Amino acid sequence: MGRNEGGDNDRDVYAERLMRHGAPKEGFPRLGTEARVAYQLVHDELILDGVSRMNLATFCTTWVEPEVHRLMDESLDKNMIDKDEYPQTAELERRCVRMLADLWHSPDPAGTPGTSTTGSSEAAMLGGLAAKFAWRERRAAAGKAADRPNLVCGPVQVCWEKFARYFDVELRQVPLSGDRYLMEPDDVARHCDENTIMVVCNFGQTFTGLYEDVRGIAEALDAFEERTGHDIRIHVDGANGAFVAPFSTPDLVWDFRLPRVRSINASGHKTGLAPLGAGWAVWRTPEDLPEELVFQVSYLGGHEATFSLNFSRPGGQVISQYYDFVRLGREGYRRVHGAQLETARHLAARVAAMGPFEIIHGGDPDRGISAVAWRLVGDEPFTLYDLADRLRTRGWLVPAYPLPADRQDEVIQRVLVRHGFSHDMADLFLDDLERAIEHLRGHPPTPSLTRDEAGGFNHGAGSTVLPPDS
Repeated sequence: MGRNEGGDNDRDVYAERLMRHGAPKEGFPRLGTEARVAYQLVHDELILDGVSRMNLATFCTTWVEPEVHRLMDESLDKNMIDKDEYPQTAELERRCVRMLADLWHSPDPAGTPGTSTTGSSEAAMLGGLAAKFAWRERRAAAGKAADRPNLVCGPVQVCWEKFARYFDVELRQVPLSGDRYLMEPDDVARHCDENTIMVVCNFGQTFTGLYEDVRGIAEALDAFEERTGHDIRIHVDGANGAFVAPFSTPDLVWDFRLPRVRSINASGHKTGLAPLGAGWAVWRTPEDLPEELVFQVSYLGGHEATFSLNFSRPGGQVISQYYDFVRLGREGYRRVHGAQLETARHLAARVAAMGPFEIIHGGDPDRGISAVAWRLVGDEPFTLYDLADRLRTRGWLVPAYPLPADRQDEVIQRVLVRHGFSHDMADLFLDDLERAIEHLRGHPPTPSLTRDEAGGFNHGAGSTVLPPDS
């Protein structure tokens, strides 16, 4: 029976159904149910999720303007892959690629190849595949073996571990040492050789929000090439920083102004401010994207080139990204990210003043994105795992997690200051943080929580469970 038939809107869905019957959980249900009942059932279960805007670990967009909601609703039925049926959606994608090529100083923005993706993880893998195929072509042309490719990186998001495993590439991850949180230029040469397909530079590192020194690493690879003859490209994983630095620190050189940077991936659904499901991959020149990776497909009456790991996917995210570019422009993005960085510095100053923390990154635009990362110092009767658990009682999700190999015994916390996280919300969080510290000092946990007991997001890849890019 439909919603408006037989007075269905007057029925009490709880009294007549939901308080008497549970939700289907195992086998496929034999019968359906009314739309109101089904909606209320699913809606009520989702109440148990955390509040996304209070998830201070996620990089992803959690607030958008009402117009974006409208565009997403209007684009619900648009298939991004079907460029013949939805040519204007395809045109908006092309415009976004050209705008990003211009933003990242491509030598020829109008002719720069690029594509939208479901997120920066897919975009990163496309950048990795292009580097692997280009390296393999060079090896074949020189009559050399191409069966042992490797990539060099510092502490990376789990998508790079996935890429290495799925596409049979050795991952040479530079270990952290001393007081370093990043891969440094002087780390690079001793990990590279003739089989290195690329060096991945983190521009907005997952663990801390810090930028790696792309320019310094490019210069180190220049010196390596002069010494060995091996020309190794750089791929910039700009998932977060690629949408921040062009507006907050435009003179910081990290992009296609460096000839060794051949490809960049970025998350439209993170600091690009688009809804979840938007990523971008852009190459410096057409020569940096091997032709054999681009498929020419006939689909639903059209003939299109495609380079992606996914096929059918919604067009609303690309449409919304174009809306953001038109809505904000360079000046609007500068204001948004400037305000976020200002809030991050305010938050860092308050956290540092509380006493037991050492700030690793405090929203300095020359060093990283609008994030605050800290570690616990001094003799406290609690751990960061305990603190994370206590903050959850007020709804704040600020998980603690260990650093990568060689510093895995060091635990840190990190807050992302995103669009929609206001100065007032920061003060509310800081007040709750102070109260949590005082509570734990007055009621020391015995024993403290372990990493497994604390739960929450972590950034490592396990052999059986791969955590999401939060």
